[in-house]
Amino acid sequence: MNPTSPQPLVSVIIVSWNARDYLVQCLNSLTVETCRYPMEIIVVDNDSTDGSPESVEREFPHVRLIRSGANLGFAKANNLAIAESRGQYLCLVNSDVKVLKDCITRLVDYCEQHPKVGMAGPRVIGRDGKLQRSCRGFPGVWNMFCRAVALDMIFPKCKLFTGYHLWHWAQESEQPVDILTGCFWMIRREALASVGLLDESFFMYGEDMDWCKRFWMRGWHLMFVPSAEAIHYGGASSSNAPVRFYIEMQRADLQYWKKHFPLPAVACYFLICCLHQSLRAAGYLLVSIFRPAPGSGALHKLKRSLATLKWLFSPGSRRECC
Repeated sequence: MNPTSPQPLVSVIIVSWNARDYLVQCLNSLTVETCRYPMEIIVVDNDSTDGSPESVEREFPHVRLIRSGANLGFAKANNLAIAESRGQYLCLVNSDVKVLKDCITRLVDYCEQHPKVGMAGPRVIGRDGKLQRSCRGFPGVWNMFCRAVALDMIFPKCKLFTGYHLWHWAQESEQPVDILTGCFWMIRREALASVGLLDESFFMYGEDMDWCKRFWMRGWHLMFVPSAEAIHYGGASSSNAPVRFYIEMQRADLQYWKKHFPLPAVACYFLICCLHQSLRAAGYLLVSIFRPAPGSGALHKLKRSLATLKWLFSPGSRRECC
């Protein structure tokens, strides 16, 4: 592999914000062992203050660094790099991902053999070595209600109740899926040309659901390819402000519903969100009172749910869902 090849087959794009150690690990994993095809690597730094861009310049001179000058968010920063990329396949990878042996090679090979696949994703492993579920079903009123009242957790083997998180499926076999989470995507450029770029109105979160929806609407398949593997450590950027990012996730979900559903469905989803967070807050409160185990995280999760409820009942969030 020659990372500076004038004709890269694969363009790896990484957006980073104050995640220097993860970013360095990610870049170190992008070798000939993970991709045997000509590859270029582009890093977009979203105005980090932890020395991330300096580390890239110093340690990875073959990597193209784009300093955004501001925190552009996930979608806009990726689009910035996509516009500068040259590969037939675009690999959008989170900074807190470690790419494992042959991962990118196998995804490219799979896409080459299946021309209707517009997006493919690997099997994702968490920092604990266990499967991190990276596939979801499209959200709907029923599966969101099942999630809110924990029917999907109570009956994890029942497909009727697990349509969003897909607990009934072990995620060990190749399968077309509705949504591939955005920590690792392989995109065919031909598909990108027909679907369009990420929707920049999503600042962080939600753009994965929206993009996957648009791929399917344009007739492209999304495939889970478990023979390719990567480790996702999670929270590299969101750990800097966990409550804020949790609320941002809720905001993005409401934005997705407003874009793709009629107003009555959006209103139903808003009520389901309120139910979901109220039940979670009550549960975390009981746990923190009766089982206050050190390190359980119950108090943090209680604070997170209460902050989200406060935001949901604010005039601003109600305007966003109408």
